[in-house]
Amino acid sequence: MAKKYRGTIGILTGGGDVPGLNPAIRAVTVRAMREGYRVIGLRRGWAGLLEMVRDKNYDNSRNFQVLDENIVNKAARTGGTFLHTSRTRASHVPQVRVPEHLKDVYTDEVNDLTPEVLKNLEFLGIDYLIPIGGDDTLSYGVRLYQEGVKVVAIPKTMDNDVPGTDYCIGFSTCVTRTIEMTNALRTSAGSHERFLVLEVFGRYAGFTAMLPTMAGAANRCVIPEHEFDIEQLTELLVYDRNKNPSHYAVVLVSEGAMFKGGQMIFEDMERDMFGHAKLGGIGDLVSSRLKDLSPQFNNGQRVNVINQKLGYLVRSGNPDAIDSIVPMAYGNLALDLILKGIHGRLVVLKNGRYDDVPVDVVTSTKKVVDVKKHYNTERLRPFYKSFEMKPLFIMTSEG
Repeated sequence: MAKKYRGTIGILTGGGDVPGLNPAIRAVTVRAMREGYRVIGLRRGWAGLLEMVRDKNYDNSRNFQVLDENIVNKAARTGGTFLHTSRTRASHVPQVRVPEHLKDVYTDEVNDLTPEVLKNLEFLGIDYLIPIGGDDTLSYGVRLYQEGVKVVAIPKTMDNDVPGTDYCIGFSTCVTRTIEMTNALRTSAGSHERFLVLEVFGRYAGFTAMLPTMAGAANRCVIPEHEFDIEQLTELLVYDRNKNPSHYAVVLVSEGAMFKGGQMIFEDMERDMFGHAKLGGIGDLVSSRLKDLSPQFNNGQRVNVINQKLGYLVRSGNPDAIDSIVPMAYGNLALDLILKGIHGRLVVLKNGRYDDVPVDVVTSTKKVVDVKKHYNTERLRPFYKSFEMKPLFIMTSEG
């Protein structure tokens, strides 16, 4: 079957779901098919390649499917990823996660199953591989590129923290939803004259708290890049509340934010294959401390708190306009490179222009908020001098 085609392209989505993944899959598939390629969708991120059985008579429908325009056109209007996703790292597979048909071969506590992934790519006849994901998913894409696989990567993450690009699929919808939900919750905060504490995603980078605050959704934000003083935050929020005619104040708290001298707060200590424990609970602790400390700065009167974790609400549902347009462009950029025989690249947006950079930028650096340039540690909010010649989302991959 593969001999009828110009070649075969594999595509997968890994890590957290975001709106915009299905439009990216559609863009790749439609363009590839029109250029004479066959497209195989690999299911559940790297897990599909990891768990595949190399037997033409075996039912691998859980691991991959051949894509066509009918499939991707229907899915492209929706959020999430119809190929499904997982946080699988094929180079670090715990013994309990080794597929049954490989357990006799891989017996270590942690196993590198990359040789199986390479054989499975060959079994499928995949000539080019397009992983769509964040730095975890794409870091394994870098590993496969180093092993000789022709990789062209697409950046995706709600936190907008993939190095080398100003924009990652999912970020705009996340910011849009955060602003919408914060504004909706204002009515309750104002009615009860309370602090409004909203916990948002952001393990190591605070972009998803910074941009909504800069847009006026919140008075203050605390981010992973700067350990904050809870007394300072309380004093600022009391000031904001007293200044507000409706008598409330809003703070956005990144899930990775830390109290001064403290550490990240986890829901539990179970870790995924990339070593990440699930964050969560910093919003609860901030809310409790604000309530306890507020009398010190409010003439002895306690201020009550509305505490909400936005969580999956900002990553579910349909993509906004930017997360419909950018994935379409990224998918076509990936095909442009493939048609030229170019690989080992990450498609990006840089200073408002589409481009591509070496894929190993993903593992060579980190993308976080430049506190000195963009965050006022005295006011606990975004800082800027001028927007002249700044990119659309202000804080670029260069800080």
